[in-house]
This record gives sequence, structure tokens and C-alpha cells, in this order.
Amino acid sequence: MQVINTDIEEVKIIVPDVFGDERGYFFESWNREKYRNAGIDCNWVQDNESRSRSGVLRGLHFQAAPYTQAKLVRVISGTVLDVAVDIRKNSPTFGKHVAVELSGENKYQLFVPRGFAHGFAVLSESAVFAYKCDNIYMPDHERGIAFNDPALQIDWRISPENYILSEKDRHNPLFADAEVFDFHRKDYLL
Repeated sequence: MQVINTDIEEVKIIVPDVFGDERGYFFESWNREKYRNAGIDCNWVQDNESRSRSGVLRGLHFQAAPYTQAKLVRVISGTVLDVAVDIRKNSPTFGKHVAVELSGENKYQLFVPRGFAHGFAVLSESAVFAYKCDNIYMPDHERGIAFNDPALQIDWRISPENYILSEKDRHNPLFADAEVFDFHRKDYLL
């Protein structure tokens, strides 16, 4: 397993060791000891999976304290552009983002720590997206940020006329108006 650092120190790309032959392939999508040694020490409590068609854009989503979530995301089939935005005010990378192409082919994973908003756009005909969370989903604590906020400068690699959005994602606040976390307080990590 290889861990690739991104421009935001806490966000990591994980490249698993994939073993393939004429029968297909095998890889470990999670191994507590290996991930702990790589600095990813989470107690995963929930696995989620979604299927989406081309042009679907989900995000940018996060949960407010005390239900903040770290995520380990991957794509089982298809291709997505996965994005993590630092929403920890006073962080040196506040408002910056990491964008990584995840696919069933490359089998990359992205570790999105607590204190980040997350979203993805489907670049292929369809995609099956899977992720682990270290905290349960609580609808009353769900928050969002406008995916197309010019301040974030995210290139979703989809033409705006092809976006397929939920009604909720059409009305998320701009980054400047969104709820954010205090980087110096650790209660968002609970």
C-alpha cells in the first residue's frame, strides 16, 4: 500500500496493492494495522454505497459537531472526481480543496478527515461509490456548501448544463456563509 500526501496534509490518497491474474484481481480495501501505520486510525462505524449516473454531482456535504465524520472513500465501478474542502477556520489551508479522480480501474481511495466538506461528480456513464464513516449519520446535523461557489474554484470537469443535483444541493449556502469548524478547538473531532 502506498500513501500519497496531498496539498492538504491531513487528506491522503491511498493506492492499494492490487494482485491480478487471468482470474481477476484482489486487494485489501481496509486493514486496520496498515492504515494505522499510515496515520489513519479511525473506528469505522458505518459503510455506505451509492450508484449514480453521468453528471450527478453530490456535495459539498459535512456534518456538524458532535456528529462530524471522517470518511474513507473509493469507487467500485466507474469514475468520479472526488473533492475534499478544508472548512476548519484558522487552518493554514482553510477554503482550499483536494480533487482526485477515483475509479474502479485505479482503485485509489481518499481519506477525508473530520473538518472537511466532501463531494463528488460522476465522470463516467455511471459509478458505484463506497465509503466508510467514523460517526453515524444524523440528519439534523447535516450541512452543505454550494458546490459551485466561485470562491472555492473547483473544476468539477462536467459542463454546468449537465449537472444533475438534488434539490438540497441546489440551495446550499456559499462558503462565506457556511458553518465551519474552529481549527484550534478539537471538539469537532469527538
